[in-house]
Amino acid sequence: MAMTQDRPTRARGFVSTSPATGEVVGSFPLDGPEQVAAAVARAREAQRGWAELGFDGRRRALQAYKALLVRRTDELVALVHRENGKPHDDALIEVVLIVEHLDWAARNAARVLGRRRAPSTLLLANHAASVEYQPLGVVGVIGPWNYPVFTPLGSIVYALAAGNAVVFKPSELTPAVGCFLADTFADAVGDQPVVQVVTGDGATGHALCLAGVDKIAFTGSPGTGRRVMAACAERLTPVVLELGGKDAMVVDADADLDAAAEQALWGGMANAGQTCLAVERVYVVDQVYDRFLARLVERADRVRPGPGPGADFGPSPSPRPARDHPAAPGRRLRPRGQGGGRRPGRGPPPLRRAGGAGRRAPRRPRAPGGDLRPGPAGGAGP
Repeated sequence: MAMTQDRPTRARGFVSTSPATGEVVGSFPLDGPEQVAAAVARAREAQRGWAELGFDGRRRALQAYKALLVRRTDELVALVHRENGKPHDDALIEVVLIVEHLDWAARNAARVLGRRRAPSTLLLANHAASVEYQPLGVVGVIGPWNYPVFTPLGSIVYALAAGNAVVFKPSELTPAVGCFLADTFADAVGDQPVVQVVTGDGATGHALCLAGVDKIAFTGSPGTGRRVMAACAERLTPVVLELGGKDAMVVDADADLDAAAEQALWGGMANAGQTCLAVERVYVVDQVYDRFLARLVERADRVRPGPGPGADFGPSPSPRPARDHPAAPGRRLRPRGQGGGRRPGRGPPPLRRAGGAGRRAPRRPRAPGGDLRPGPAGGAGP
């Protein structure tokens, strides 16, 4: 599937590269306000026919899309691994989740959004009332790089099921995945061009916010979310923001320490820690701190980081972690103080005693040359 888009572009473009190998995955245009406006216009023209299909017509179209995604699962999983860096199992989870969302949206849109009777008041007992939901029109979706399939498609498929068209701006770190999703929709529903793609950086996303869309769905960091909200406020465009956070885990004295260590490790390292619900710090009461840490280190020592499809912990697609903290396949994990070098980055240690006279605790186990804490939230979503 060609990854270079043939629509009008600005003079400059950019390339997407593998965070594991640096190989070029594809080249893409930096779409500016003119190209974004044209995409919105195409989507708005197509939306009228899409809305006229009704719930049954859209259900058939979305089910065709679901079926084609299932048939192309291996291709999509391989592309997510190549461009995002996550192991195949993590990429497969995304595909399975979005297939479930597609199925639910297709089957339930009429029940949730269709016309239904509403009760009348005593004074209006001789009147009949009903409630139904009309499509907004064109919805802009700005997707993240940490879950480049599940997160943006979660917004896209529900917008489509409701009768809207979509202009999708994937993350500049995973544009090939975004174009794959849009191209697959076009292949499944060729006569309904209601999913348009624009590619580029933050300036492209800003242009989408100002392009006259009827709603924006954004997933990413709180800082970028504030800028999206401010841009949308200029036109009073409604927004849905799903933003990252700082999530703590607390281990009390009566906790099952084996289960707690397993959860801390999985919660902090699943998807390379690039999840809005990732465990970013652990507070442990003093009585069980040493026993908990020993269990955590023992389990972390078995984690297999690396760029391969079967690794437990892949490289981050974010440029800074990928450059500063490359994965180290075949290397043992070890806690801070056992031969580990200087820990890059800033911020409080991820593991801290809940008591103990303010003594600084050992940091989370790390791979030589690779920090295993969750990376920065900029542009990332859940």
